[in-house]
Amino acid sequence: MSQPEAGHGGVRVERTLALIKPDAVHKAEEIEELILKSGFTILQKRTLQLSPEECSDFYADHYGKNFFPSLAAFMSSGPVTALDLAREDAIAHWKTIIGPVNSVQARDTQPECLRAMYGISELCNAVHGSDTFIAAERELKYMFPNSVIEPVPTVEAAKEYLIKYVNPTLLRGLTELCKEKPLNPCTWIADWLFKNNPNKPNVFDGAIVEEAE
Repeated sequence: MSQPEAGHGGVRVERTLALIKPDAVHKAEEIEELILKSGFTILQKRTLQLSPEECSDFYADHYGKNFFPSLAAFMSSGPVTALDLAREDAIAHWKTIIGPVNSVQARDTQPECLRAMYGISELCNAVHGSDTFIAAERELKYMFPNSVIEPVPTVEAAKEYLIKYVNPTLLRGLTELCKEKPLNPCTWIADWLFKNNPNKPNVFDGAIVEEAE
């Protein structure tokens, strides 16, 4: 995903994936018109039929949840239209436009959102949008494998990495530091982080022991 350029007020242009799902693909033209009126540029577009296996890969983050089999079956039940969208603050803006996950609830709370207008239920909710910068990068690559997607914005990607991977380990280390109260806390925490690097497996007597997630 290309490095975004700063827009007015320091807001950066982003890219995100939009999917028009099987229950709403017959309304694709109407939805695309609303997308363009909302200030998006459609960089790429394709209509395709996903297999159940491809749907499972695409929604891998939901694997193991009760609704996962129904989701894979629904998303492979007919064609979908994938759109590569761009505009300032695209990810958050698209999520606002599509509205709540449950289309029935959306009609009560946000009747003008896309899921309220075109969706049927929580499962058949018309459209999909990427949740984060990292998700947008992965999903755009999945739907448009022949296009060049450069790294997502450095600052946002770094924030997501810190929140997901660094902060939990650092919190554990600082908690242990408070318990131990060593004379040289800087050296102690440095040693602890080296020994407890989550990306480095522990080795004991030639055997690799990985920590359970």
